[in-house]
Amino acid sequence: MSKTRDIPALIIWLILCFATAYIGAMATRDAPVFYAQLSLASWAPPASVFGPVWTVLYTMMAIAAWMVWQRRNAPGADVAIGVFVLQLVVNALWSWVFFAWHRGALAFVNIVVLWLLIVATILLFKRIRPSAALMLVPYLAWVSFATALAYSAWQRNPGLL
Repeated sequence: MSKTRDIPALIIWLILCFATAYIGAMATRDAPVFYAQLSLASWAPPASVFGPVWTVLYTMMAIAAWMVWQRRNAPGADVAIGVFVLQLVVNALWSWVFFAWHRGALAFVNIVVLWLLIVATILLFKRIRPSAALMLVPYLAWVSFATALAYSAWQRNPGLL
């Protein structure tokens, strides 16, 4: 494949990942107010941390998907890309469940499913392009932290979540 065809594909993956971010962000318009009302664990980061972290993670996710897409004719690449897209959907849904709909239990289930899909994506990407799988490890680490944070918030805020 020529390098000139690689750049538009990367741009498409960036657009897809940041469209996911945008869809999730639409649910968080009132998040600063809601987040401030929550009783959070002492280890919970300030709300201002989430935007920069997610920006880096979505960029890395797009690059990882693009790297696998470049080898889309490899055995299992279609499944790997499909699972990646599915986890994007579950990722965007979480913000709606937690921030817009205030459903703590469902948000926790959602984030556990997301975590499992990220693990599956990493394992599938590893078979096709190990460096792409490694690019998703920070995402898995952040979602692992977010899972603990979501569980803690749900348990500490039964009236709000």
